[in-house]
Order: sequence, then C-alpha cells, then structure tokens
Amino acid sequence: MMTKVVTAKEMQALDRHTIEEVGIPALVLMERAALAVADHILALPKEKRHQVVVVVGNGNNGGDGLAVARLLHLAGTPVKLLFALPPTQASKANRIQQHACAYYQLPVTTDPAVLSEATLIVDALLGIGIDRPVEGHYADLIDAMNQAAAPIVAIDLPSGMNTDTGEAMGTAVTAASTVTLAYLKVGLTTPAGEAQAGHIIVANHIGIYDL
Repeated sequence: MMTKVVTAKEMQALDRHTIEEVGIPALVLMERAALAVADHILALPKEKRHQVVVVVGNGNNGGDGLAVARLLHLAGTPVKLLFALPPTQASKANRIQQHACAYYQLPVTTDPAVLSEATLIVDALLGIGIDRPVEGHYADLIDAMNQAAAPIVAIDLPSGMNTDTGEAMGTAVTAASTVTLAYLKVGLTTPAGEAQAGHIIVANHIGIYDL
C-alpha cells in the first residue's frame, strides 16, 4: 500500500475533521502521537537515552514533546525539558501536558546550555504551520540544537522546515530521524527535506481519519 502524502493545509484539515466531525479529542491524538515517538526512542540503544533533552515550543508540537517526555520518564529514561519561551504563553493542550509533566516533577529549564548534557535531543519546537522565516530566539535555539553533539529526533518534521517544499525557512533542524505523524508530508519527500529529516518513520496508526 502506498503511503498517503499531504500538504500542511491538507494535514490541518484532516486534524480538524478527526477532532470536530469524527469526535476524537485532540488530547487523545496527542497521546497516541507521543506513544509512537516514545516507542521509536525507547527502541534506540540505551546509551543514546542516557540523558534526553526535549526542546519544547509553545504550540501543539510542543505538547506532543511534553507527552513524549512524560512517557520516557515513566519508562525510566532521564529527561529534561528545555522551554523555548515561558511556559505560561503556551496553547491550552500544551499547558495540560505541562501539568502532567509537573506532576511527575520533570526538570525544566529555559537555558539552552542544557543541550550540552544531552545524549539525545527531541525536537518539539515548531509544527507544520510555519509560513515565514524562523528568526530571533527560535533561530538561535535551532542553531544550538544543530551544534550540539547529540543526535536529534524530530516530531512530525524538523523545526524550521517548510512542510510543502522541504526547504529551510531561514534555518531548520538537521535530524537523525523524524517521526512524522499520521501521513507523510510533501516536504519530506524532496531532496532538501530528506537531507534535513534523516531516517523517516511514518506513525500512521495514531487515529487521524481521512476525509
């Protein structure tokens, strides 16, 4: 069976359809996405999981990352959370996931220096919806992730990548692997996207329903 390939707009429409018409709550989809990413990470050699740092944006991609962090913690993997911005500025689903991480007392910082401690970095900074070049603090954070010695696992697609072209929007994460959610994104099929994404895993059993 061929893998379905979607644009950013098509993926956003499928998300809305699943949540609003099929009736699957967004947090259920987030949990299933996180399970797929956590399973990929937990299958890596243990020495790569000695210290995981999850880089958390303030949107739902960051929420996915927080859920991944909680699942890794519960599986016995040391995890630290690196927030790009103050957590109070996050989306509703993101704040719910923050609460769950706080319950389990996961360490939190806003200092990118923590990346030097990582044996694995999880990129949960930016989602599929970016439509302008990445600048300022987010660009600096992406550059810091790329300069770190640890390999990067990207959630859905590398932060800063254009979902439809695979090109870097000013700058983009260079991942060792990318767990893309529900369907393959067009940008990940381009030479530029493949170079940024590394090994691509399609997590196609998270509960997104086609139109």
